[in-house]
Amino acid sequence: MSKDLTTSKIDRQNILNNDLAINEIQKKSHLKGINFENKIIFTKSMVALFYEVDERTIERYISSFSEELKLNGYEILRGKRLKEFISAYIKQFGSDINVGTKITVLGIFDFKAFLNIGMLLAESEKARILRQMMLDIVIDLINKKTGGSTKYINQRDKDFISAYLQEENYRRQFTDALKYYVEDNRFKYAHFTDLIYVSIFKEKAKEYKKILDLKASDKVRDTFYSEILDIIAAYECGLADAIKEEYIKQGRKLSCREVESILEKFENMALWKPLIHRGRIKMASRDMALRDAFHYQLSEYIQPLDKEEYEKFLGAAGEELERLMQENKDVLKRLKERE
Repeated sequence: MSKDLTTSKIDRQNILNNDLAINEIQKKSHLKGINFENKIIFTKSMVALFYEVDERTIERYISSFSEELKLNGYEILRGKRLKEFISAYIKQFGSDINVGTKITVLGIFDFKAFLNIGMLLAESEKARILRQMMLDIVIDLINKKTGGSTKYINQRDKDFISAYLQEENYRRQFTDALKYYVEDNRFKYAHFTDLIYVSIFKEKAKEYKKILDLKASDKVRDTFYSEILDIIAAYECGLADAIKEEYIKQGRKLSCREVESILEKFENMALWKPLIHRGRIKMASRDMALRDAFHYQLSEYIQPLDKEEYEKFLGAAGEELERLMQENKDVLKRLKERE
């Protein structure tokens, strides 16, 4: 999916929250600022000079995007910290930052804020080039971490294995309930699976596979995040019991329409609302940031990922888990079959 950082706040924040990518960008950009409080700092004049725009242009963007820029490291120095910054400036550059007038307040950009303003500047060719470099680095980083495919990036979460094995057990309970308590219909397993998926994340299996560009042979559930697997497991467990209870009550096998009614009542229970809301945010936001996959039906749930999410799926812990899963995939398969 083509990304336009100048218009998408979510795409901008996803890059700025990805410390692994920010470190790579910092290494490759070779930008030199002022060393202050263990950070690289830029003044407004330095930012304007780099991006080859007037300082008034920078001021206009600061005014229009003040909340976003402050979130990402832009701040105003006063008093003691301002004096300390000026001292650091003089020590590094050998001249006073004051130019004829005494400075009482000064806006500064740390490296993230510097990138943030570059993402916004539509007037600057250098900003455009930097934006493309950022996007290229993010793509390269994710590809490197995932071996060129993000299909199973969900499995780099420490909670995935337990959720995966647990869900398989409840899946069997659900399919057994359909087998023994529902009238024969060769489409009933796929039909009710799709109804569960639509209830939780608004997409049928076929639609989901298309969005993630999965092959026909790929198993959908192997790509689900642990939180989605937990919700599906809860649905399957609860529905299996509800179907069995209605079967006992009626003293006969249920029709597919009767099971649809059970599901309709089940999914409208208030307890599901916060769980499904959270699950939709996780799926839509992670897939947008990590898989470059856009769930149209979940667009209202997309949010920037926070730093912890990037570390979970791209950091050292995720790499170690992925390695262990590859080394023990036969054991995991036997565990799954034994559940």
